[in-house]
Amino acid sequence: MKNQKIICVDIGATKIHVGAILDGTIVAEVLLPTPAQAAEDFVLAEIASGIAQLMDDQVAGIGIGVPGLVDDTAGIVYDVINIPSWKEVHLQQYMADQFEVPVYLTNDANIFVLGEKVYGKAKAYKNVVGITLGSGLGAGIIANGNMYAGAFSGAGEFGHIPYLDANIESYCGGEFFRSKYGTEGSTLKKRAEKGDKVALEAFEAYGEHLGNVINLVLYTLSPEAIFLGGSISKSFPLFEKAMRRRVQEFPFKRITEHLVIEPSALDNAALRGAAALFRMASTAKMASV
Repeated sequence: MKNQKIICVDIGATKIHVGAILDGTIVAEVLLPTPAQAAEDFVLAEIASGIAQLMDDQVAGIGIGVPGLVDDTAGIVYDVINIPSWKEVHLQQYMADQFEVPVYLTNDANIFVLGEKVYGKAKAYKNVVGITLGSGLGAGIIANGNMYAGAFSGAGEFGHIPYLDANIESYCGGEFFRSKYGTEGSTLKKRAEKGDKVALEAFEAYGEHLGNVINLVLYTLSPEAIFLGGSISKSFPLFEKAMRRRVQEFPFKRITEHLVIEPSALDNAALRGAAALFRMASTAKMASV
């Protein structure tokens, strides 16, 4: 696999990030808006157009992260909430037909934590959870050194668990700031950094909700480390104190005593994770032959 280029795709609710990775280095990238309300075929064509801009004879294959349920054996994506037209999309076959290279895919939170495990600080730990904080909340799981995706890549969907009057991602995703404070989290971040009292209180409340979610993760998975990604993680200094205050309420102190909770320091972790997914899946396929 050395000296082979991998096209990596991170499909998000608002943007499609496509990168070409060669030996762990991103050598080219394309960023496109996600046509979330468009028809299935239009969204597929848009993703393909981004890949085509980076495709050349060096490319060994494609790795994709997508925000939905994924049958990684058949390469089918189901029920993408942020792209309503995507009910049953044969994404792997479509891209393989378009570009005539192997294609592998999984849930987007899985490629984030995989990127952290292979290229980031998570290398040092066997049991890791990567939590993505953006439009919603997702989680990827590394258990005993290996990615655990569950059936249909559905493991770690903490965001859909009922919480207060809604669900977890209503309080830990971007909707929290819009519904409770009437503006985007990025706007509140700027205000908070200037000392705005309401904005500071917003991030304190956010940190308390996220701390409750982390406690749930500790009860269910007991990881050694939790790494945070996504746009909201960039506001970590604003919600860290309130988050840690909640985590300190967790009753099993042996678990929290050495627990690492940090924002990701890895540039483009999801793209790198898509490259790692391709390498792992290709190696596993060759081993089974």
